[in-house]
Amino acid sequence: MSGAALGLEIVFVFFLALFLLHRYGDFKKQHRLVIIATLLAWYLCFLIVFILPLDVSTTIYNRCKLAVNSSPAESNGSYVTLAPSKQKCFKPWSYIPDGIMPIFWRVVYWTSQFLTWILLPFMQSYARSGGFSITGKIKTALIENAIYYGTYLLIFGAFLIYVAVNPDFNLQWNQLQTIGIAAANTWGLFLLVLLLGYGLVEIPRSHWNGAKRGYLLMKTYFKAAKLMTEKADAEENLEDIMEEVRKVSESIKYNHPLRKCVDTILKKCPTEYQERMGRNMDDYEDFDERQNSYPSEKSLAKLHKQVIYSVQRHRRTQVQWQILLEQAFYLEDVAKNESSATRQFVHTFHSQEPENKIIQYFYTPTVEWYWECLLRPWFYRVLSVVLATFSVIVVWSECTFFSTNPVLSLFAVFIQLAEKTYNYIYIEMACFLTIFFLSICVYSTVFRIRVFNYYYLASHHQTDAYSLLFSGMLFCRLTPPLCLNFLGLTHMDVTISHAKTQPTAYTSIMGSMRVLSFIADGFYIYYPMLVVILCIATYFSLGTRCLNLLGFQQFMGDSEMTSDLIDEGKELIRREKRKRQRQEEGENRRREWKERYGNRDDSTRSRAVHTDQKESSFSETNANRRKLCGLEGKFVLFCFSTLSSQHCESSFKYFPFCLRCYADNVHFCGSVPSCHLRHSKEYCMSFHF
Repeated sequence: MSGAALGLEIVFVFFLALFLLHRYGDFKKQHRLVIIATLLAWYLCFLIVFILPLDVSTTIYNRCKLAVNSSPAESNGSYVTLAPSKQKCFKPWSYIPDGIMPIFWRVVYWTSQFLTWILLPFMQSYARSGGFSITGKIKTALIENAIYYGTYLLIFGAFLIYVAVNPDFNLQWNQLQTIGIAAANTWGLFLLVLLLGYGLVEIPRSHWNGAKRGYLLMKTYFKAAKLMTEKADAEENLEDIMEEVRKVSESIKYNHPLRKCVDTILKKCPTEYQERMGRNMDDYEDFDERQNSYPSEKSLAKLHKQVIYSVQRHRRTQVQWQILLEQAFYLEDVAKNESSATRQFVHTFHSQEPENKIIQYFYTPTVEWYWECLLRPWFYRVLSVVLATFSVIVVWSECTFFSTNPVLSLFAVFIQLAEKTYNYIYIEMACFLTIFFLSICVYSTVFRIRVFNYYYLASHHQTDAYSLLFSGMLFCRLTPPLCLNFLGLTHMDVTISHAKTQPTAYTSIMGSMRVLSFIADGFYIYYPMLVVILCIATYFSLGTRCLNLLGFQQFMGDSEMTSDLIDEGKELIRREKRKRQRQEEGENRRREWKERYGNRDDSTRSRAVHTDQKESSFSETNANRRKLCGLEGKFVLFCFSTLSSQHCESSFKYFPFCLRCYADNVHFCGSVPSCHLRHSKEYCMSFHF
């Protein structure tokens, strides 16, 4: 099994990252480079989380081998190991051979750092650029990132000059590398504690509130009122942008040098606006016939950027509104079915998407009623208690992990107990659950937060390229300090445990933090204690209350503004529900009418088909007659009298049967009865054959 577990997890994590990216991104509409860069960033970060428990179990096995091969007081190089009496080391099932993990971690870590500090910021500016060529977009991205990259180069250059001038410092390349890693991890740890403090409280609380049907329904009404405001604002913004595009399209004609830029902008507009602008275009006028002031290429690039943003925002709000309606209808159905005597779940509206037959077979209305009305609330409550217990353990361990004698960190206690018996399955499961819970608390906060419309991860393929790339940057910056924090909680980091034992392969590539003692012994030890204050602030919703005071409406049960928005959202949902009911009633009536009069419609349809066949045979006969009569390519005048006008109009499609072969411009009758023009008033029509 050597290396098999590593290979399986590498494949599994790839498909996990691909699944999540497919849920948030749009593979068809977004640029391939954006998809590939985001997928690579997510994949590398998830890979670190899943592979680290294997590194821990392999390190414990290697320590056991060193302990067995060494005497109780023997030192092995720089490591001092204590050998238990007559202890035999058992190789773990997921053992990774020596030399693989250091290379693996080095490739994964430095690739993720290259993505987060160099490539992804550049691609963000490139994706948001409104340029019409690759060169223009690259130029815009370089200009926007000049300050970003220049700041880092200035700091790094000043540090190198200080080291070169000061004779007390004799830093080598490995130490400079360690300083760079420490700087990146310090920035990541600063943000990590903020996100972790929010997730440790909010995740258990959200699951506890998930058991409250009334709470979820009220919150859905609140979201509906806010989303309707955003939806109306997006529609108004799109209309304004499309009006500007229309003016630009009308002013820049077909032979203007910037017409290609305008056509590129028009392709990004919705289809209905493209058709509307296409009907109003008059490309027969030259651009230089009028002395108009034409926009520059820079202003068109700005307009192009606004069009991309407004169309994306409009599409996102439309999709989110439909999803929110389905959630509101479903929660209202749950509230109605709770008092059902038949214990069968009844939906107000049928699902618009076809259901899987296997799921439909097992998930019957009775099973759905028991799950939604009885079991699900209790399941969420039990899960919330379990998550809250984990949160308490994490907070306690974050405040006490620096204590090595006695060991106060509960995660370190669990790992050391399993290490004594070399129960590798338990070690890997304990490590995986710990780091997985920490990752969920941090990553879920990244998925939940929204910075106005600047950064927002929306599901159902509605996330823009900028937000996807920004999330990749955050993951690459948060994951390395998250894993170091996990190793510190379990005392697998020799910097924390102060033990002269073999470190993990992941810790070895980070280098010795003793180069910067004020970071290793100060910031890394005491800053994570701040998570206690952040958890208390999140529990009392201090951040929510501050945002509410600043004018950003947040869901608060004791707020008058929240009550007004709930009432408004409830009315909106009721209005949409009535509209949906009228549509379904109309469809049911049409279906009943079709079922009742279907046979008559079929007979009418067969007669129509027979008539079409006769008409096609008539048209073929007419074509042959026109060829025989020599009328093809000539103008022929049809004349009919007042008495036969009605008859001729009703049988206009049979006129060719009344034609006679004459010379050009000869008068012909509209029908056989009126061939002899006995009336003075005639109606004439000219046709070209």
